[in-house]
Amino acid sequence: MRRDSIFYQLFRRSPTLLFELIPNAPENATAYRFDSVAVKEFRFEIDGVFLPPANSKGTIFICEVQFQKDELLYERIFAETFPYFYQNRHSFTDWQVVAIYPSAKMEQTNTYPFRAAINNGQIHRVYLDTLGDIRQLPIWVALMVLTNVDESQAPEEAKHLLARAQQETPPESRHAIIEMVMAIISYKFGQLSRKDVERMLDITFEETRVYRDLREDITAEVTAEVTADAMKKGRKEGRKEGRKEGRKEGRKEAAAKIALRLLTKKFGPLESNIQNDITQKPLSALEALAEATLDIASLEALNDWLSRH
Repeated sequence: MRRDSIFYQLFRRSPTLLFELIPNAPENATAYRFDSVAVKEFRFEIDGVFLPPANSKGTIFICEVQFQKDELLYERIFAETFPYFYQNRHSFTDWQVVAIYPSAKMEQTNTYPFRAAINNGQIHRVYLDTLGDIRQLPIWVALMVLTNVDESQAPEEAKHLLARAQQETPPESRHAIIEMVMAIISYKFGQLSRKDVERMLDITFEETRVYRDLREDITAEVTAEVTADAMKKGRKEGRKEGRKEGRKEGRKEAAAKIALRLLTKKFGPLESNIQNDITQKPLSALEALAEATLDIASLEALNDWLSRH
């Protein structure tokens, strides 16, 4: 898993997180939504875009997470940003770029051609190692900084974040934070299994049960809802074959909805291509996906799972 996929998971779960990193956030920051967009003519894909609310004509924020040196990073950002802004000029009043680095030394060396945008505040450069003590930061910002903590310190800081989550966040947010901490530690210690990570972080059965209970509730709710509709359709047709087909159709539709609801709870709104891929899977794969969701730590891992099934 690349670090940027972890950051984009964080942004999906908490879109306002970006505006904690830069000055002069828009007044309607809480209404922004996070997405990825395609610039078709140039075949660019912008992974991190914060879009203002529909019909508000606000500022668009382009986010780039860069943990490796790229001496043409700003050239690429502008090559992506300007065509997209041009194509959507009727929707936005301005653009800004937020570039997130582990430290200043990872930034592109020659920024002179972009001095105007940098000096007037259209490019915000965020260095994770300058944000302060991880234990004093807002919890979602601290999760970002956790990606940059040395391996020797990471388990202890991760445990501290989990303890904070228990004290500072409501139950519906707590599960998301647990999953993000586990995803980050899994990335840092790639050789460890999920069970190993749980042992490293002292994740208890009660904490992991939160997700299992959620899965059981969603499964019961969706199965009853979808199967009843499908059976009603079969009865209306008045044929034995119709009732049988209704049961079969109901099981597949229920399995797809269960998987989609669980994955949305875990990762936030899914892109349409992922949703389509899931709904087209056979029943056996959908049932397996619902079981595997607990162990899928990232959208990258989800795409890999879908390609293998």
